[in-house]
Amino acid sequence: VLFLAYFAMQVIYARRKYKISPPVTTGHPEFERTFRAQANCSEYFPIFICLLWVAGIFFHQGVTAACGLLYLYTRLKYFQGYAVTAQGRLGPLYASAWLLWVLVGLALAGLLAHFLWP
Repeated sequence: VLFLAYFAMQVIYARRKYKISPPVTTGHPEFERTFRAQANCSEYFPIFICLLWVAGIFFHQGVTAACGLLYLYTRLKYFQGYAVTAQGRLGPLYASAWLLWVLVGLALAGLLAHFLWP
């Protein structure tokens, strides 16, 4: 939640800096990149939380927590990179997508182990 609040605050600062009033979402390219980075991070957050929850309950809390912290770090780097240049988002984007797939695998393994093996 703190990450989402930080991202939203960055959009507010960019709006003030470039004098772009809501609900307008276009204007200066740096504002547009900041706005899009915030929207992208917000869109993936529910998926991340669900996977984190299921993997933590059914697989292993420690491994899941480590993946969750790495995911948050890569999303922060994604946001910071995207705010500077569109190309700056690519490395962290791939890393965060990979971590989501790892969480999918952990959640699946945990669910299968829980429901198939007594």
